[in-house]
Amino acid sequence: MALTPRLDLRQSQQLVMTPQLQQAIKLLQLSNLELGEFVEQEVERNPILEIGEPSGDVPGEMETGEGGGTASDEDLRDYSDDTFRDGGGDYGDANEGGLIATDRGLETGIDNTAGADSALDADYSDNVFNGDAVSDRVSAASEAPSGLSYDGAGAVRGAGGVGDDRGLDQTLEAGQSLHDYLTHQMLVAVHAPADRMLAAHLIDLVNEAGYIDAAEVTDAAERLDCCPEDVDRVLGILQTFEPVGVFARTLGECLALQLKDLDRFDPCMQALVDHLDLLARGDLAALKRICGVDQEDLSDMIQEIRALNPKPGFAFGHENVQAVVPDIFVNKAKTGEWVVELNSDTLPRVLVNSSYVAELTETASGEREAKAFISECVSNANWLVKALDQRARTILKVATALVKKQDMFFEYGVRYLKPLTLKDIADEIDMHESTVSRVTSNKFLACPRGLFELKYFFTSSISATAGGDSHSAESVKFRIKELIDAEDPKKILSDDTIVDIMKREGVDIARRTVAKYREAMKIPSSVQRRRLKSI
Repeated sequence: MALTPRLDLRQSQQLVMTPQLQQAIKLLQLSNLELGEFVEQEVERNPILEIGEPSGDVPGEMETGEGGGTASDEDLRDYSDDTFRDGGGDYGDANEGGLIATDRGLETGIDNTAGADSALDADYSDNVFNGDAVSDRVSAASEAPSGLSYDGAGAVRGAGGVGDDRGLDQTLEAGQSLHDYLTHQMLVAVHAPADRMLAAHLIDLVNEAGYIDAAEVTDAAERLDCCPEDVDRVLGILQTFEPVGVFARTLGECLALQLKDLDRFDPCMQALVDHLDLLARGDLAALKRICGVDQEDLSDMIQEIRALNPKPGFAFGHENVQAVVPDIFVNKAKTGEWVVELNSDTLPRVLVNSSYVAELTETASGEREAKAFISECVSNANWLVKALDQRARTILKVATALVKKQDMFFEYGVRYLKPLTLKDIADEIDMHESTVSRVTSNKFLACPRGLFELKYFFTSSISATAGGDSHSAESVKFRIKELIDAEDPKKILSDDTIVDIMKREGVDIARRTVAKYREAMKIPSSVQRRRLKSI
């Protein structure tokens, strides 16, 4: 066989993930707030992109590039809301597959939305579910409370169309921190400069719960080159500060400080505080023997302990917890159907100013690098608009299918939650499981029953007795908690008893599964509950 170079022509198929397709897939995993940050970064990099007003009005006076004037809808390509419309009219005709559109309009100005649908396995689906039937849409204006009005994009405005755009977090006054509160007391109670320096150092060591680490107190003497006696003396002064119990090194010391302030730290109470481990185990017999009291006195002492604050520092303004903002709203319309909508208030509105593109193109005529830059900006801007539009369609489609599958939960509660997997939703809407997984990540749904993460609705199944329909693991957990909460303190339910009750109700569950669910909900065993409820 001769070894000679030659040219061969071969044909093969392979999946190529372009950078833009990869980025579009990543957008599915972002929440609405994270998406807003991403869009802001894109607007900073792309001069032809603009962020529009949440109300849906065309922002500002922008020249069209053809004789001037105000930019019209044809000059702008925008992304906004939870309902989609192209130049050909509203998506979703009531006569075509039961699809319906809501009053919250979205005008993209893009005619190739069908191509965008195929990019990520998503097409438009109905966002209204009423069993298997579809009814007429409900106007948002009819739901508006007295004194409020809705504009075209679903934004709420006050009477006369004037509203306050500030969020609640922007109107709150900064609270006083624990560190500042302790410092103010220290300036009054401590006078010597050396003691003030030592007190300020100890205040810096206090955590947000009001505790101070014992090892750091010991190291303070060496770090500040002072006597350990001085540290103990200053710490004793600081332990008299408000809130009572701060600067404690252990839980027992924190409770002791509060009992001393109440003048209830007698020898019996001291013995109880010194043996909190026995109280945690519910060993009341040992506590009665150690404290030298009877059952009635011990019960009164335990009630006093329970009335104390184990973390006094939390009464002050520590770091604010960021509230979860829902990405999807599910509400029941007057006609009885469940309406699924995206949270338009947190969705970014992206505008592509075509008139500015035309002006730049005319200015850059003859300059190759400038033309290439403008072409790249236009391509990226058009991709971003399509990607945002496609993301919203996909999320709405998945959420609608989820509400359809779990309609009994929205109607009657957790006990009617059905077993559900990603594959069930993927098969329902003809998507891949990975796409459904990305859509349900970091997304929250607000409904009349509360705020839930989309992952909450996907639970494993537990077989039913006598071959009935399987039960959701989450509904079984809820039922176990109901039984334990309602149990008689004199007849505590064991895990075996709970198994028997569940089997009579049609749930085929093992004892170890009951124990696992109980421990996951941090519910003590029957022995521990019997001790706690007997106090």
